Amino acid sequence: MLRKYIESREMHFHRRDLGRKSLPFGWGLDLVGLPPTSDAATSLLQFASQTLKTSDNFFHYEPTSDYRFDGEILKFPTAQSTPDEENNTVYGRVFEGSRDLGVIILPQWNCDWEGHVKLCRILQRNGVTAVRLSLPYHHSRKPPHLQRPEYMVSPNVGQTIQSARQAVVDVRRTADWLLERGCRKLSILGTSLGSCIAFLTFAHDTRFAAGVFIHVSAYFSDVVWNGLATNHVRRAMDGHIQSETLRNIWAPISPFPFIERLRRTDRRILMFAGKYDPTFLPHLSQQAFNEFDRCEVPYELHWLPCGHHTIGRFPFSALLVHRIVRFLRRERESSPGQYRT
Repeated sequence: MLRKYIESREMHFHRRDLGRKSLPFGWGLDLVGLPPTSDAATSLLQFASQTLKTSDNFFHYEPTSDYRFDGEILKFPTAQSTPDEENNTVYGRVFEGSRDLGVIILPQWNCDWEGHVKLCRILQRNGVTAVRLSLPYHHSRKPPHLQRPEYMVSPNVGQTIQSARQAVVDVRRTADWLLERGCRKLSILGTSLGSCIAFLTFAHDTRFAAGVFIHVSAYFSDVVWNGLATNHVRRAMDGHIQSETLRNIWAPISPFPFIERLRRTDRRILMFAGKYDPTFLPHLSQQAFNEFDRCEVPYELHWLPCGHHTIGRFPFSALLVHRIVRFLRRERESSPGQYRT
């Protein structure tokens, strides 16, 4: 009975969003620095294989001192510039609490300007400084020719790789700013697409002492290929690329290959998944959790009897926030971690 109700609510929320637009398929070789070729798939597969071996270089960034903060909004130049000028300035909404813990919050794809603000204010009241970051092509970063931030998860294969990489290096520059402001410890929280970006950052930046990941999947491509929220992206790819090929090309922006980096970590991890999620399908989440177990990565996991959208609705939202606040409050009150570089 509950499952049928949740599934009906998920379909309701999906149908209510009428703005989805299928962009044209493209390989996007130039967007990842590759020359034109008649065999784009092979070129991207080779690129992905090499990137997995040198992912620290792929997610490397140059620090900046060009931060502008007016007490509410943080702005700074992205570490990965793009052809779209609007997208090259990063925006963060800052909710200053104590300097004991700073958390960078990455919302879901297509989140509006108010997304996750209530959570930020709750964390602020609990002594946590929160920065709600705008992902690439979101909010003021969206070029005028786009109705939605479709470039972030796009049927242009290289565009999506570029956008994910940009998101990670933007987070890392935000972490620099928080540490410069005197934050004693750092944590990261991501939801859906933001969860993927948060995990990629967490796996490549040991300054983050704790991570919260809401909706988890092993491979970026599997969500796009099978999930309800991205079926318009999948339609644009049909006939141009096979699912296995896409999984391998997008492996460098997927959590699964980097779980091994956290083997026996002492950093704390909290994860949530929906038992009836039609976008991050439960068996895709379980693949990731199995790899965490295989790699002996300690974590706290909560399977909630809800779906993708309904996790943000009462009563699941209240349970989610309660557990997040409890987790981050413990992190704030714990002894300071030793940042590793």
